[in-house]
Amino acid sequence: MKSLPLEPHGSHATSPVLQATAQSLPDQAQALLRARAFAEPLLAGETLDTGENTLAHADAVASILRQIGGSEAMQAASYLVYACEHLNKPQEVIAKAFGDNFATLALETTRLVRLQRQARQAQAASARSAAIPMAQTENVRKMLLAFSRDLRVVMLRLASRLQTLRHFAQTKLPVPSGLAAESLQVFAPLANRLGIWEIKWELEDLAFRFLEPDTYRSVAGLLDEKRTEREAQVQRLREELQAGLQAQGVAAAVQGRPKHIYSIVRKMRGKSLGFEQIHDIRALRVVVASIPDCYAALSWVHSRFVLVAEEFDDYIARPKANGYRSLHTIVRDARGQPIEIQIRTQAMHEHAEHGVAAHWAYKEAGVKGYGGVSATGAYDAKIAVLRQLLAWERELAGTPGPGAFDDRIYVLTPEAAIVELPQGATAVDFAYSLHTDLGHRCRGARLDGVMVPLNTPLKNGQTVEVTVAKEGGPSRDWLNAELGYLVSHRARAKVRAWFNAQALHETIAKGREAVEKLLQREGRTALKQDDLAAQLGFNAADDLFEVVGKDEFSLRNIELLLRPPDKTVTVADLPLLRKPRSTAQPAKGGLLVVGVDSLMTQLAKCCKPAPPDAICGFVTRGNGVSVHRADCSNLREMVARNGERVIEVAWGLPQGAVPAVYPVDVAVQATDRQGLLRDISEVFTKEKTNVIAVQTQSIKGIAWMTFTVEVSDAARLARVLGIVADLPGVRAARRR
Repeated sequence: MKSLPLEPHGSHATSPVLQATAQSLPDQAQALLRARAFAEPLLAGETLDTGENTLAHADAVASILRQIGGSEAMQAASYLVYACEHLNKPQEVIAKAFGDNFATLALETTRLVRLQRQARQAQAASARSAAIPMAQTENVRKMLLAFSRDLRVVMLRLASRLQTLRHFAQTKLPVPSGLAAESLQVFAPLANRLGIWEIKWELEDLAFRFLEPDTYRSVAGLLDEKRTEREAQVQRLREELQAGLQAQGVAAAVQGRPKHIYSIVRKMRGKSLGFEQIHDIRALRVVVASIPDCYAALSWVHSRFVLVAEEFDDYIARPKANGYRSLHTIVRDARGQPIEIQIRTQAMHEHAEHGVAAHWAYKEAGVKGYGGVSATGAYDAKIAVLRQLLAWERELAGTPGPGAFDDRIYVLTPEAAIVELPQGATAVDFAYSLHTDLGHRCRGARLDGVMVPLNTPLKNGQTVEVTVAKEGGPSRDWLNAELGYLVSHRARAKVRAWFNAQALHETIAKGREAVEKLLQREGRTALKQDDLAAQLGFNAADDLFEVVGKDEFSLRNIELLLRPPDKTVTVADLPLLRKPRSTAQPAKGGLLVVGVDSLMTQLAKCCKPAPPDAICGFVTRGNGVSVHRADCSNLREMVARNGERVIEVAWGLPQGAVPAVYPVDVAVQATDRQGLLRDISEVFTKEKTNVIAVQTQSIKGIAWMTFTVEVSDAARLARVLGIVADLPGVRAARRR
């Protein structure tokens, strides 16, 4: 037989029986019976390290939950929590058989069990005086965060811990280190905060029994010494009270109330009293139909017995913070013996015994609300319970010593979910913690129903509601630390990301406009933009537009791609309005201007022509003839506007013995690598091609280079560019 740890863990393959069961059971029908059948094949032969059978433990947990008013769904979950530890894929298997709600509950509870086990181990490894506050604080925090997702997680843990202590009490086995202390310092106060006194008292008594066995036995012995006499007195008083109230027309159920050992010890120590000085060793509880009946019963009790004035408390008019309501009074009987009498309605009694579990309805997944859980007509009660836990966290956060978490606060959504935020957080931080889009559109806030500025710091336990615009984005003021709109680093990052995205959008739009104008000018509007980007080495068109919009990529590179080197425009394609003469005179630079003598010429810088390029002249205003390559786009634009200025030119023989050289631009596209520029420069040097200027840029791993070289013959340059194109990583090498 395999031994399992106290808080079960591990992973086992799903059995064929379990698989068949999971597949055959209809969703949500008879959840309790189905859950036990689901878990039995896995748990029946397993034991916890306490020696308790795992299935028996789950049975007992379900029974405890039933006694305190837990729903059938919650009882069913007690089996699934233990079963999920033995499944390879618990989320999938349990969700398929029972639904996502049950699967999430089982896994959340298992996660909390592991966290608590780690806390106990850390406590055992540290000095007791330092470890207890830290372990207590951290456990409360984990309980609180678990509660924020699903109250049932906490209810299951309370019931499981109570059963574990009961088992140790029955078997008289040694209690594991830290378990009893954790039960007294964390679990019992949690039950108190939730108002589940039935569990709270038993947890306290059992934990105290293990922590201080001698004191426990001493007080238990004192209670037993006069038990027969005390019980006889209580019975007589019960009958007298029942008859007297009935005579007054007040229907009431009167019963003795057990006194718990730990509460007696705490009162003795807190007030420095002896056992005989405790007034409420004998106690009666009166349950009536209505609040008026409560006060009618109180009036009769005070008229019949002697009141101990300083011991009267009206928790109906002034309920306790956790919702407890009742009348408490201590009176003396004919013999002068004190007796405590509690008077309450049936509803108050149910709440006092079972707390939040008495009026909490659990719905399955799909119900809008708090972690899939809705309070039936008790939203205010729900908020009150959550705030009790928040108040408890605040009390512990003020405890000196390690483990205090003053840097966090907990606020509530309108649906009563708890949201953890950094200290000083605002409603804007709150909105971003729920959803990024909600944060972007946040425009106003209410704290506990009161409108406040967006930069108002939130406080523990407040209910936060934000108003949002249908569309829009954050304000730049939110990034100003001095204005105090945002504290959370995550929220700040989301705001910065929004503005960066807006700037990128504008940059892409600018680049898109420039590229589209170029395509329109080149008559290539039919070219797909993504195809163009791919040819230029970009993954998508927007990547190309981005670098163009940032002026990091020249449109000239696109022009080179759109005009292959073999595409030329001859002089015959251009309009010639000036007729040539029969003779031609050589001009400066080896150029002949046909039909005009001694006319000043200059090579156009936009296209840098060189022999034997097809060329064409354009008569400028005051600067003679500008000579362009026949395929120059600038020339085409000028011809379109002023066609009458075109003049025919030709290459002539250079004057002098030294051949003329011409500056030419060469564009190289290559995969960027170390030594690329050096390798290309070596080719030009070896081929005796003088480089007079270089421009380079690297974008996303692609190098774009422009070399200005001097050549006497452009035809020879084509051979040099062929050598450059063969270099490793070079994608293209062409004349611009």
